[in-house]
Amino acid sequence: MARARGYAVTMEELTDPEAQKSARGIPLNLASCHTIEADGYVFEGHVPFEALETVLKDRPDITGLAVPGMPMGSPGMGDDPSARYDVVAFGGEAGTGTVYYRAGTAQPFDT
Repeated sequence: MARARGYAVTMEELTDPEAQKSARGIPLNLASCHTIEADGYVFEGHVPFEALETVLKDRPDITGLAVPGMPMGSPGMGDDPSARYDVVAFGGEAGTGTVYYRAGTAQPFDT
């Protein structure tokens, strides 16, 4: 999906996922299956591109975004635009976690 949107992608297997996610500032309660590093931010789990691209454009003072678990309907998990789940910002001014984006709602950035 990322390549199709024009992103250059390099993949690597994490040898110690818990330690490597923690070293990147990802709170363990927000850990998920995939970790992306892009332009100084960390994106954990099935984060919608709309949220990811907004962070890269607006450059908020956060470490990154996370979608804990693997919610059905999220990107790569059925891709259902009506699926409802929260995308959590963490680090920096977001602290240990605040809702940044509410997927599946009419106004996803109104948190």
